[in-house]
Amino acid sequence: MSDTEKWDKRFLGLAEHVASWSKDPSTKAGAVIVDNKRRVVSLGYNGLAQGVDDLPERLNNRDLKYKMFVHCERNAIIFASQSLEGCTLYTWPFMSCAACAAMCIQAGIKRIVAPYSENPRWKDEFELATMQFKEAGVEVCLLKDIETN
Repeated sequence: MSDTEKWDKRFLGLAEHVASWSKDPSTKAGAVIVDNKRRVVSLGYNGLAQGVDDLPERLNNRDLKYKMFVHCERNAIIFASQSLEGCTLYTWPFMSCAACAAMCIQAGIKRIVAPYSENPRWKDEFELATMQFKEAGVEVCLLKDIETN
């Protein structure tokens, strides 16, 4: 296993841990942004905006939740205290949606690492995100059979 692969697994493990902080009862997502010296520059997980109550009727209503939740990638980008130009984004449990892909591109992120997923619910989103990343010159690494612990 290469040094890069070892670090990718470590940072995916951290993204998995950060995902556990989410109050979403069905999908806990986490993101870690790392600079080119392998320093963590930001973390994020999916959830309601600051100050918005985590009420059960919001957390358990999929349609309402999708309208109100801030995705893990967006939180990590928003809370970064430095430029993300050239950084790598690690996401758990799957890659970014199309809207988050656009935000990553705009932020200057140049590499995406995530577990490979064949979840049919997100197939169209993943394809659109992958297309955007490819056109923008962002490297996408989808890892299969990940053991992060």
